[in-house]
Amino acid sequence: MDSKRFDELGLNENVLKAIENMGFEEPSRIQAEVIPVLLEGYDAIGQAQTGTGKTLAFGAPILSRIKRADGKINSIILTPTRELAIQVNDELNRIAKFSSVRLLPVYGGQPIERQISALRKGIDIIVGTPGRVLDLMARKVIDLGEIEFLVLDEADEMLNMGFIDDIEEIINSCSKERQTMLFSATMPDEIKRLSKRYMKPDTKHIAILKNTMTVSTVEQYYYEVKNKDRFESLCRILDVDEPSSAIIFCKTKRGVDELVEGLQSRGYSADGMHGDMNQNARINTLKKFKEGNLEFLIATDVAARGIDVENVSHVINYDLPQDVESYVHRIGRTGRANREGIAYTLVTGREYSTLKHIEKVTKSRIKRRELPTVDEIFTSKYKSMLSRVKETLESEEYKKFIPLVTELDEEFNLIEVSAALMNMVYSKEVSFDYTENALGGEGGYTRLFINVGRMDRLNPKALLQFLNENAEVNREDVGDIDILEKFSFINVTERAAGAVLKYCKGKKIGGRKVNIEVSEKARH
Repeated sequence: MDSKRFDELGLNENVLKAIENMGFEEPSRIQAEVIPVLLEGYDAIGQAQTGTGKTLAFGAPILSRIKRADGKINSIILTPTRELAIQVNDELNRIAKFSSVRLLPVYGGQPIERQISALRKGIDIIVGTPGRVLDLMARKVIDLGEIEFLVLDEADEMLNMGFIDDIEEIINSCSKERQTMLFSATMPDEIKRLSKRYMKPDTKHIAILKNTMTVSTVEQYYYEVKNKDRFESLCRILDVDEPSSAIIFCKTKRGVDELVEGLQSRGYSADGMHGDMNQNARINTLKKFKEGNLEFLIATDVAARGIDVENVSHVINYDLPQDVESYVHRIGRTGRANREGIAYTLVTGREYSTLKHIEKVTKSRIKRRELPTVDEIFTSKYKSMLSRVKETLESEEYKKFIPLVTELDEEFNLIEVSAALMNMVYSKEVSFDYTENALGGEGGYTRLFINVGRMDRLNPKALLQFLNENAEVNREDVGDIDILEKFSFINVTERAAGAVLKYCKGKKIGGRKVNIEVSEKARH
């Protein structure tokens, strides 16, 4: 299929303005294929992997077609978890920035009275988990009798979690005139039966088939960062690794412009490429990069498409891409011609689950790295300077400066002179004003040992549910999970570790009493 632009899909001006404001250049495959179908009013099944831009795929058509925004519930989006409800609601709010609609996420774990109060003031679009939606329906504060749009998001996951009866009860309460949209990564029989029973006969099924994606010649690593520290984190990585040639990817055009400005103002050799630049500017930037006159090329996915550059030592995902396919295309820019390449990805705690999904689909291992400390940057720069000094001494090109240094010898200690010269080089090469030696991720992780494992039929989903129910620990507070035969290890943020130790000890998983303690180093 030929690439399309958002303004060719039929979306209204307010939605297009919001998408432009978000900085997206080009629709993902699921967006390009589903949006026109939904705008024509068809029921649709969108089959695509998580992280392919499905929220915009259904959100943009709904906001373009919505007939009324009068505070009566117009649309309902059902999601399997409260984390996804919050995420979808946040994304819809961005798409609705220039549209006069009111949105509300409803889910368990938050006082229901607050949600009831908001609903009574008037809400147009609800994003909610099945259990909380049914609760609010029972209290007569949600009426779905006049809705125009129903979305089942991550439908297969909702079925896996046992929500089938809840979903059917909600669907049966909806207007028969509604447009129904079902999004699912897989199509088990239950989903097929559900679609036949509740969707129109002319429903369109759009499947974005997963390509075989391999990244075998690329060493992949991730750094967990705080959003506010993203730029400083990148500078630390560049200063300690000193890539000879790197492509740094941003999600949006605005992100490219801001990063280029930030890097250039600190003396880094960087320039950008994105869809708003004219062809000549893009060609000139690429020419500089290919000829080695530019160390860092900052680009969006669209601008980088078709770039053929040899000897790119690093690819850095400053932002996570919109989908797995884009990730593979990005990191494929390094490690070419059977050479090994390095790919780094910066992620926040909230983005960790997306990273694990990329790892699963690509069947690769993305290893964690700690952000460099200022001491490590200093050591790296020192070794680099020492190497260059030795090369210069061997070349004998320095001898014309001997008379000048002899003069300094009369006034200063030559060891101090050498140190001063190295300090001048270091100050020039490290442009960021680092104020702290170490820069942590989202509060850092504590590694916990749990005396339950595979033999107890424990899996990551069950463990996450256990932590959530007993200690109100959410997915974004959790890092790596390692489930072994008789016990498990889990990384949680420092703020969550206390709650887990306090509220989960002594509780039961699968009938077994749980013991949890901070892992000793030997258990890592």
